[in-house]
Amino acid sequence: MKTKIFLLSLLITGIMAWSCKGPKTKEEAPLLNQLTEAEMAEGWKLLFDGSTFDGWRSFQADSVYGWAIEDDCLTALGEGSDLSGDIITAEQFADFELSLEWKISPGGNSGIMFRVLEEGQKTTYETGPEYQIIDDLGFPVELDEWHRTGANYEMHVPENKNLNPVGEFNHTKIVVKGAQVEHWLNGELLLAYELWSDDWNERVEKSKWKTRPEYGLAKKGHIALQDHGDKVWFRNIKIRELN
Repeated sequence: MKTKIFLLSLLITGIMAWSCKGPKTKEEAPLLNQLTEAEMAEGWKLLFDGSTFDGWRSFQADSVYGWAIEDDCLTALGEGSDLSGDIITAEQFADFELSLEWKISPGGNSGIMFRVLEEGQKTTYETGPEYQIIDDLGFPVELDEWHRTGANYEMHVPENKNLNPVGEFNHTKIVVKGAQVEHWLNGELLLAYELWSDDWNERVEKSKWKTRPEYGLAKKGHIALQDHGDKVWFRNIKIRELN
C-alpha cells in the first residue's frame, strides 16, 4: 500500500510540475528587417527597413516606381523589362558583405548587381556584375549553367547549390573585397572569381559584355535589384562594409 501511495504521489507531483510550465509554444518567428545587437557591433547596417523605400530609388530616377512593399518585403511588381525597372541603393559601396533573403515567382527572372554606375549608362547590368536569380526548374526557356541561380551571369557557373523551391525564401550572400568576389547561397559557397584578372578579361571577351567597355571595371558603385518583368521579393537586406 505504501508503495502505491508513493507512486501516486510522484505522478501527482509530475502533473503539477507540467501544469506550472504550461503547454509548449511554437518558436518565435525571427525578426524581419532588423539588426541584432551583435550585428550592429560587427558594423552591419540595414538597407531596407521593412516599411519604406528609404535609401532606394529607381535607376536613373529620383524616386521608386514599379516596386511595392508587401509582407515586409521590397517587392518588384513585374512591370520592368530588360531595359527598365531596376532599383539601386542611394549610397555607393566599394568593398562589402551583402546579405539578403529573396523568393521568386514561378518562371521568374531577377538578379542582384553590384558596383553599378549610372552616368552615361542605360541599364544596371552594363557596368555591374550580376548574381543571377531565376526559377531554375520552371523558366520557360532552357537555361545554360551560367544563367542559373547563383551564377555570375554569363561568366561563372555555380557549384554545390542547395536551392529552395519557388515560393520559399533563399538566403544570398555576396562578398566583394578589392578584385575578389564570392557568391553564397543558403550557407554554401557557390563560386569565387577575381575581377580584372587575365581569366576575367578572357571571359569578358568571349561573352556579351565585350561590347560593354565599362562592364565590371568600377571599384565602387550602387547595389541594384532587378525587375526583369516578374514578381520577386527581397527582405532582411543588410550590408557590412569591409574597409
